[in-house]
Amino acid sequence: MLLKNKIMLGSALALSLAAANSMAAVSAAEAAKLGKELTPIGAEKKGNGGAIPAWTGGVEVPAGFKAGMKHIDPFPGDKVKFTITAENYEQYKANLTEGQIAMFKKYPATYKMPVYQTRRSSGLPQEIYDASIANATKTKLIEGGNGMSNYDQGIPFPITNSGLEMIWNHIVRYRGGSVTRVIGQATPQPNGDYTIVKFRDEFTFKNKLSDYDPNTMKDNNILFYFKQDVVSPARLAGNVLLVHETLNQVKEPRKAWIYNAGQRRVRRAPQVAYDGPGTASDGMRTSDNFDMYNGAPDRYEWKFIGKKEVYIPYNSYKLNSGDVKYDQIIQAGHINQDLTRYELHRVWHVEATLKDGQRHIYGKRSFYIDEDTWQATEIDHYDGRGQLWRVAEAHNIFFYDRKVPWYTIETLYDLQSGRYLALGLDNEETAPYDFGFTRSEKDYTPAALRRSGVR
Repeated sequence: MLLKNKIMLGSALALSLAAANSMAAVSAAEAAKLGKELTPIGAEKKGNGGAIPAWTGGVEVPAGFKAGMKHIDPFPGDKVKFTITAENYEQYKANLTEGQIAMFKKYPATYKMPVYQTRRSSGLPQEIYDASIANATKTKLIEGGNGMSNYDQGIPFPITNSGLEMIWNHIVRYRGGSVTRVIGQATPQPNGDYTIVKFRDEFTFKNKLSDYDPNTMKDNNILFYFKQDVVSPARLAGNVLLVHETLNQVKEPRKAWIYNAGQRRVRRAPQVAYDGPGTASDGMRTSDNFDMYNGAPDRYEWKFIGKKEVYIPYNSYKLNSGDVKYDQIIQAGHINQDLTRYELHRVWHVEATLKDGQRHIYGKRSFYIDEDTWQATEIDHYDGRGQLWRVAEAHNIFFYDRKVPWYTIETLYDLQSGRYLALGLDNEETAPYDFGFTRSEKDYTPAALRRSGVR
């Protein structure tokens, strides 16, 4: 009987350890693959023997580029290899998402995908590579996957088969440490009529604060600070949103305040999360549609479906060009697809299903995350009935001078209304992005927000 009890106790202990290790970091032997057969952030270095080449570190700054100017195309000689249309998409179906196929069916005469040579152009600073490799053996999900331990910067889970860890890789990926940008948002009517809403955004990740000290920082659960000023149109100008983005938003919900220029007062903004309305978006996006997806992942069950090859927007320098005007981009139904560039890349396919008892306008979401950047590049959004509702596409570029992969334009197409949202427009701005500035924790308080009010 004693022996039986010992065996049962040992089995229970083994099961307990197995459960604990299910959210644990990888072994040192597994992490040793990073920087060798895997890139430092976990992508396959080798190509696929066909269209996808090997990764060799990313593109260098092209000749002719000078700091402060618009990013010029590092591949000016590349030509369209072929174009996918409503007439021929069936032969490429294995490398398309459900959302892309739905766009061909919704707009058969105008929606198309010009496909170019695949260029694995993205890279990151060495300090981010080093941090990501170190994270592989130490960073863990905690508190049911709502937070992380032993994480400071970089990709937290460069080696993973967990859908939840993959979405965390997207949420906290490197965006330059600190950046200000001036961008436009358009929500065209079905006939193409639109008005640009211009924002001045500011991000500062906690470890880039001038006075950052983890031992003295007031809130160690902070991931980054975000401030968004509405520049135009006049009816919205002067309104400012301030966000303290927390790492574990279940333990400590995202803190947000709004400065209302008309009332000249600051108030808390509890709806800046989940499916709360996006700023000045005319109901065309939720708060967590920003940056393709952001915020707490606790309302969904996350499942890794598999890795696949998909035609995704990439190296979209033509769409970002300063020679292109907004009127050339914004059209009825969707943006001007003649300005887009698609390439075949490997992506992580992750499916998010709304948990029982939770609420969100999206009952299911299907993510396609680029292996070289951990950026969500395609997301299909389904309503509560299981019908495909909104299709999100992010047109990627690489800020090669700062080694920052990001988006030039995020699009969110509503298949039901025939309208869409385009966010990130900066073609008519002379110097839209500024990386590397310094801020203090004191710059992101409600009191500072009140003092900064201009109207």
